[in-house]
Amino acid sequence: MSQSDDVTSPNVETTLIDSLAILGAGKMGETLVSALLRTGAIDPASITMTATHESRLERVADLYGVSTTRDNVAAAKDAAAVLLCVKPQIAPRVLEEIAPVVGPEQPVISIVAGLTTAMMEDRLAEGVPVVRAMPNTPSRICSGMTAICGGRHATKHHIDLSQALFRRIGRAMVLDETYFDAVTGLSASGPAFIYVVIEALAEGGVKVGLPRQVATELAAQTCLGAANLVIETGHHPALLKDEVTTPAGCTVDGLLELEAGGLRVTLIKAVVEAARRARELVDESEERA
Repeated sequence: MSQSDDVTSPNVETTLIDSLAILGAGKMGETLVSALLRTGAIDPASITMTATHESRLERVADLYGVSTTRDNVAAAKDAAAVLLCVKPQIAPRVLEEIAPVVGPEQPVISIVAGLTTAMMEDRLAEGVPVVRAMPNTPSRICSGMTAICGGRHATKHHIDLSQALFRRIGRAMVLDETYFDAVTGLSASGPAFIYVVIEALAEGGVKVGLPRQVATELAAQTCLGAANLVIETGHHPALLKDEVTTPAGCTVDGLLELEAGGLRVTLIKAVVEAARRARELVDESEERA
């Protein structure tokens, strides 16, 4: 069962949370803080970010005006919520590190691939609410897709708070945790697959005489418009495809080439393989634990 919401306007200024500790200032940590600040979800003075390397902390402090520290415990101790954005290999250790200072009133939200809610709960104090989230990189420009699920102690309030945060940077969907490997393979890995499609379309445009920059913009906007049409109309992609394919027209010849080249099957296999690897990450995390 799922619940998906429209994107909240980036112009909304209402803050969602009094203070937030973001543990991990890597690519996704920086993506999330950048997008959240753009939408006014939280004041930069209310955010504390952590990282292992001082250079990363200097970068995010200069760019976003947030507080920084290398001390995860100090960051998490008084935060209203904790957002875990560290690498999967160190996530269990970081959770054990902050466990003594995080209580039942402080939800811990993780975007760490392969880290289940049960694994989080095993390393935190009894009663601490945990939420697992899987966003993707388009969150950087508030066009992300995030799946969310709660652990045993997560209430509707914690789910609503998490969903509200991620709605500020795109769309958010509440799903059962059993779907999360599939989500990782589709929406988390999916942008990379779409970039290959855009690149290939642009190369086709160059092949037939378009300047590269023009071809790239045409390809990217075409993908964006097609995706928005699926979401806005709610129509099945096959129906929308048929609207473009006129009898004896040029589009059907192109579609025949796609079928002959196995694009459909290849994309399906790409999602399946990415989801399989996501399952392996869970197993590896459990072994490290």
